[in-house]
Amino acid sequence: MSLHAEKGKRDWFGGPVRCLVPLSEDEASEAIEALADCAAEDGLERLEAMLRGGGDGTAFLGTVFSLSPYLRDVARRAPAIIERLFDADVETRIDTLIEETANAAVGDEVTEAVLMERLRRLKAEAHFLIALADLAGVSDTRTTVGRLSRLADAAISAAVCFLLREGHQRGKLSLADPGDPEKESGLIVLGMGKLGAHELNYSSDIDLIVFFDPEAPAVVDPLESTDLFARLVRRLVRILQDRTEHGYVFRTDLRLRPDPGSTPLAIPVEAALNYYESRGQNWERAAMIKARPVAGDRPAATRFLKELTPYVWRKYMDYAAIADVHSIKRQIHAHKGHGEVAVRGHNVKLGRGGIREIEFFVQTQQLIAGGRFPELRGRETVPMLGQLAGRGWISEEARGALSARYWFLRDVEHAIQMIADEQTHTLPEDDEGLERVARLRGYGSAEDFSVDFRAALKEVETHYAALFESAPQLSSGIGNLVFTGDVDDPDTLSTLSELGFERPSDMCRVIRTWHFGRYRATQSAEARERLTELTPALLQAFGSTRRADEAILRFDEFLSGLPAGIQLFSLLQSNPGLLRLLATVMGAAPRLAAIITRRPHVFDGLLDPALMSELPNKAYLSARLETFLQGATAYEETLDRLRIFTAEQKFLIGMRLLTGAIDATRAGKAFSDLADLTVGAALEAVAGEFAVRHGRVPGGRIAILGMGKLGSRELTAGSDIDLILLYDHDEDAEESDGDKPLAASLYFARLTQRLIAAVSAPTAEGVLYELDLRLRPSGNKGPVATHIDAFRKYQRSDAWTWEQMALTRARVVAGDDDFAGVVTAEVDDVLTLPHDRKKVLGDATEMRQLIEDEKPPRDVWDLKLIPGGLIDLEFIAQAAVLVDGLDGERSTATAEVLARLSPNYCEPGVRDELLSAYRLFMNLTQVTRLCLTGPVDRDDMPPGLADLLLRNTDLPDLKVLEAHIEETSQRVRKHFEALFRAKHG
Repeated sequence: MSLHAEKGKRDWFGGPVRCLVPLSEDEASEAIEALADCAAEDGLERLEAMLRGGGDGTAFLGTVFSLSPYLRDVARRAPAIIERLFDADVETRIDTLIEETANAAVGDEVTEAVLMERLRRLKAEAHFLIALADLAGVSDTRTTVGRLSRLADAAISAAVCFLLREGHQRGKLSLADPGDPEKESGLIVLGMGKLGAHELNYSSDIDLIVFFDPEAPAVVDPLESTDLFARLVRRLVRILQDRTEHGYVFRTDLRLRPDPGSTPLAIPVEAALNYYESRGQNWERAAMIKARPVAGDRPAATRFLKELTPYVWRKYMDYAAIADVHSIKRQIHAHKGHGEVAVRGHNVKLGRGGIREIEFFVQTQQLIAGGRFPELRGRETVPMLGQLAGRGWISEEARGALSARYWFLRDVEHAIQMIADEQTHTLPEDDEGLERVARLRGYGSAEDFSVDFRAALKEVETHYAALFESAPQLSSGIGNLVFTGDVDDPDTLSTLSELGFERPSDMCRVIRTWHFGRYRATQSAEARERLTELTPALLQAFGSTRRADEAILRFDEFLSGLPAGIQLFSLLQSNPGLLRLLATVMGAAPRLAAIITRRPHVFDGLLDPALMSELPNKAYLSARLETFLQGATAYEETLDRLRIFTAEQKFLIGMRLLTGAIDATRAGKAFSDLADLTVGAALEAVAGEFAVRHGRVPGGRIAILGMGKLGSRELTAGSDIDLILLYDHDEDAEESDGDKPLAASLYFARLTQRLIAAVSAPTAEGVLYELDLRLRPSGNKGPVATHIDAFRKYQRSDAWTWEQMALTRARVVAGDDDFAGVVTAEVDDVLTLPHDRKKVLGDATEMRQLIEDEKPPRDVWDLKLIPGGLIDLEFIAQAAVLVDGLDGERSTATAEVLARLSPNYCEPGVRDELLSAYRLFMNLTQVTRLCLTGPVDRDDMPPGLADLLLRNTDLPDLKVLEAHIEETSQRVRKHFEALFRAKHG
């Protein structure tokens, strides 16, 4: 169908557009009706006539607006964006907007405020039209990413021109030509990542590195130049990313600069060159592949990049460089080859078979061969696949398949982001969300989309594995591995050293123990034979963890507890992906390694081919728990099965997180759902057993309130759980009706003590959960079980501010269904009572200071306690609930509360920063709590864990991550103080 105005016959897109299917015809019609009303209000007669007249064009717009709330809202706020298409088609209008953006700073009347508004309006219109052309199918994906990148270039350049010209007017700079401020300014602005490659995604942030030449003609005082340009960059970031009533231009990231934790925002050229030549990391070489001048003194930028050529493109690869390339690969290697992938919740960028696998492969091959073959030095992914094929590094089939899949996955990424203009790469978990993505990409249903999506991931993964296997070998074979006799073989010791083992002689003794059949798992001749065949692959896998000795020792401990080994050895031999996963656990995750060692049978769960493709949601876990408990009749047997089930499922949820099959948010929900189900089952078992002797209290009902991270569904692998047990009974009930009756209050107190013992007492099968009941009314001084009336009275009359803040995360997790409704309603009533804003914020500030005084953070990795860490974020969210600071319904989840902070509580830009910080800290917390049994020790972190943290945050280096944590926490603390101290004082 051709999209045009029925009267003007003006073709907006220059041809037929893709036929999209709306979620709801009614919703599409309502969107068109509302837009027609907006057009009428603004006097846009042509647009109103077209919309009220119907036709193909109207139907297309209605469908788009039913699928993308973001695009619908942009159109309603500024319908003139569409009206202008009667005078110029989409392609022409986009080109005009990009040109106007580049010239946005021209004119004597332009102030910073005027520029910010102008850039935001132009970006919003261009963004809208780029999406419309993409969804209409008249722009291919390469055109879309190119337009987004050109728009970003234009906005950055306009802001830089404004700041340079202003510096000239204030006498801080002496420009060669104020009409062309960038000329000979000495300011170098490099676009990195997707911006540098002209591959920006729809809601991407932009990665920049800024350098300057203190000796440039424009610099008045070289000694002041660092401060001058650092201030300029700070203002550049503000102009581009601060949210105003007109939105934002681009979120801006400067973390790829050298040593970001300790360097200014703009770095002198000489200092930068010295850094790269003496201390530059291989990830920084990889990053520089995509570096491109986007603003400022472009000839100076070109000279700078030319000087960096020997650093980025080495003629020969040394051993350490090869090891680093393999380290980059390891970040995404561990999760390969474990059955189907769950479409819902899959990360299109970082997940299995995703965009990053294609990008990483191309970049690693460029690092290896680009020094010798200049044609492999390009920035763009797909053209470089062509060059790799041309040089014979990959097959034409692989090039064609990966190129097609790359653009397909980028299309999916754009659809995800077009729904709400959010910087996310994760497919929705809910039916409606997935349906939106599918239909935005032209599918009739989520089922059809899922088939193609899985096929794409599988093809990428298959080629990815084959590419690494078929790529030119960087080193010779593995070398000698002889473990017979009692004397160490010198060549074997040498081989083990080359593989990464620090104590090769000790490792030889460990491995001889296996082959001498001293463990049950290696007693049979066949098991020893399989293990002998497997040993080279085992040693290579453990060597790649960079903590090889520890990994082997943990595996040895695991092996010593196995009842039999032949099945495992055969499995690992035929499944390299599983072997790599085992190596990752042994090298990166001491907590998970300890679980495998104590309970080898949990490893069996990994054999389920559907494990990684099924989300561990409540329905999934409930069905498995029901099956697992079948046949258990005795009370103690039920409790033991609950402990076994919980340990196994915690492990399997952890493995999904470790492999990237689920993200940190989904893991938090899964750990919490597991706790809900197993604590509920324990309560049922305890109540049944207790009733055998003491009967039941007439009308007795119980509800368990989950508090803290259980209430907010953000549990980690190592969390204890905070509970409050509430009960009710008939008014005239005085005691229970069993053989040994108990007074009602004593009955529920004893029942609660039994539950505590059942859940937290250590047994041969371990502990179900560590429990904390200190959040109950009156804390440790109060009864362990609380009558609903006492709870109601306490919360309304006697509760401290911190107790009501804690109540914002309260959620009924188990107990009687009807009573759960009563308790939930009571919590809602308490939280919606009027609260004195000044008192709440003042009390929260004092509590935060008290915690800071009594529990100072250990270091930057103490993400809960650092100023601006998780406690600050939780306090901000909890206080918002109490002082009516939310838009929309209350949620117990901290992330959801932060996402709904209303403008009268904090500005939209602040809200976005708080939410982004919370997601970062929880992501890191989930991974570290999964892998470690104690606190993070920066100086003794398993390298495999460092790789995992970097993969999960999409950052290239631990120093960059630490700088990001510090920068983020400082921003949060600044917002915390602005929100609390200003508003209560």
